[in-house]
Amino acid sequence: MTTKIKTFDCVESKRKAQEALEKEFESRRREFASFSDFLNAKAAESTKTAEIWKRFGGKQP
Repeated sequence: MTTKIKTFDCVESKRKAQEALEKEFESRRREFASFSDFLNAKAAESTKTAEIWKRFGGKQP
């Protein structure tokens, strides 16, 4: 069996996404009491996140 060469680094992608969120939070820090509040607000902006919450039967925070 041969090993497939990876074309996508999910760890690197996650790191970049987290850095982008942290950078945006820093620029909008005065709008939110905490990073958690910021993440909940970002999730509320996303139709994809709303679909995921709906699919799992949960209420979006």
